[in-house]
Amino acid sequence: MNYSADESFRQIVDTIPGFVAVMTAEGGVEYVNRQVLDYFGRTLEELKQWGTTDAVHPDDLPHVVAAWRSSIEAGTPYEFDHRLRRADGVYRWFQSRGLPLRDAEGQIVRWYNLLTDIDDRKLALDALHKGEERWRAVFENSAIGVALTDMHGRFLATNSAYQKMLGYTDEEIGKLSFLELTHPDYRESNWELVSELFEGKRTQFQIEKQYRHKDGRFIWVRNNVSLVPGTTSMPRFIMALSEDITERKQTEEKLRRSQEDLLEAFEEIKRLKDHLQDENLILREEIDQAFMVDDIVGSSPVLQSVLSSIVKVAPTDTTILISGETGTGKELIARAIHKRSRRSGHAFVSINCAAIPPSLIASELFGHEKGAFTGAVQQRRGRFELAHSGTIFLDEIGEVPVETQLALLRVLQERQFERVGGSRAIPVDVRIIAATNRDLSSAITAGAFRSDLFYRLNVFPIQVPPLRKRKEDIPLLIEYFVRKFAEKMAKHIHKIEKRTLELCQDYAWPGNIRELQNIVERSMILCSGDTFSIDEGWLSMEQPGRTDTPGPLMQTLQDQEKEMIEAALAETRGKVAGAKGAAARLGIPPSTLESKIKQLKINKENF
Repeated sequence: MNYSADESFRQIVDTIPGFVAVMTAEGGVEYVNRQVLDYFGRTLEELKQWGTTDAVHPDDLPHVVAAWRSSIEAGTPYEFDHRLRRADGVYRWFQSRGLPLRDAEGQIVRWYNLLTDIDDRKLALDALHKGEERWRAVFENSAIGVALTDMHGRFLATNSAYQKMLGYTDEEIGKLSFLELTHPDYRESNWELVSELFEGKRTQFQIEKQYRHKDGRFIWVRNNVSLVPGTTSMPRFIMALSEDITERKQTEEKLRRSQEDLLEAFEEIKRLKDHLQDENLILREEIDQAFMVDDIVGSSPVLQSVLSSIVKVAPTDTTILISGETGTGKELIARAIHKRSRRSGHAFVSINCAAIPPSLIASELFGHEKGAFTGAVQQRRGRFELAHSGTIFLDEIGEVPVETQLALLRVLQERQFERVGGSRAIPVDVRIIAATNRDLSSAITAGAFRSDLFYRLNVFPIQVPPLRKRKEDIPLLIEYFVRKFAEKMAKHIHKIEKRTLELCQDYAWPGNIRELQNIVERSMILCSGDTFSIDEGWLSMEQPGRTDTPGPLMQTLQDQEKEMIEAALAETRGKVAGAKGAAARLGIPPSTLESKIKQLKINKENF
């Protein structure tokens, strides 16, 4: 098939919200749709070398290549899970299914490969496996079927979704075992897998088999099965997360039987994929509510005030300005707000405005058209487009050049923007959360930040306290980081040295939580026993923390600012507002100048 010439085929396949690849009979990549190219950020020619690149996670590549070769040699469909590298370097889990296309003589002429993103499902299952006794909330309310059985296969409990899937009542299914419901052809293989769980040969497995519905028909069920370790009060048992995949199996059979009806089959797969994603989203939300604990650690009153603000503002679409010293966890606050918002199912896009050259910040935020400037060899979407329907986090907003601030103001006011070098207004639905460690009021006075943009951003301000103002949280933070790094480095820490806790609470932490995290990680690397401690010398070598009273430099800046304002008032005879007032001469709003006059205790009557 000439894919480059068949524009109709390309347009239809490119509109499918999934990943589609066509392989040659020998297994070489022949064609991929636009979604595949966008995900990998690579050309078709580059993707043809997938077996020798980092497109597949190095840990997964050997078994993927082996499974693929085995399927090519046997001419049978294949299915396996593996991690694929996104353009930004992040690996996500995908399920890969391949179906052969045969000619009239039965020879394979090409392969169709369908990739489904299952990363969220993987995360949900991991969380569920770590849930201990808290699984009950998910068990009772999950839209996914959940069944618990003993080591003999007898049902201990099932939720309503599982009962509905197979058509039995709670009382009826309680009298059965899963082997009685399994299709006779699969009973022996099913029991072998379950036996391996109890023998310790595996901890979980995934299987697709047919099970008997109450009405006598057999349906296809996909099971994610794992062994739940027992406790002193509860014996170990098997947990299966189950979903009816009969429609999907029928669709795959239709693909094998009707090769000429490819486009219709793709539409059916799209519908089933959307349905599966909806179920994944429901399960992920339930897992979040039952198990997930935010990485915001502490119980101090000042932190609790911040957390209270997060809970109140998160469900709204209000623009937020987060202020605080470097290292206090401003991005963590922004992510917590996004997670609890109505936009949590969409992207959270973060950009550090201070890390991008001023000449490129507009292109990074809004994208650019081909030929907009030297080096713009193709059209590029900016961060605002990538964050559509989600949240964009503008860290270090005070570093944005004045000329770019006007474009940001337009996005806030009109909810639209133009790409660099373009003239078409692009509408965008995005929530903006900004953060800064600068005093924006001083930046406004100095003409480095627009006051109108500040007021648009500062609808709901959140001030993140420095670590020196929440010292009661330091032991909790140390325990949290020690546990985190001990698990990561496979070390067994049973206690923390008392002297270490005292030293840390007496230290000013100029680098705040980031500095604390780094020192704990450094100490964990060198820790050789079961007691964690921090070298006292590491704290004394650090720069002393900032004090709350203004130093000589701050006092000098305030004196200079006062002299400028007094000179402007002298020239205008004490007049603040108006075309010839002091505010106009200084280039700031009258309200800002009035505030500065009060702050610096300037008497206007003297002028």
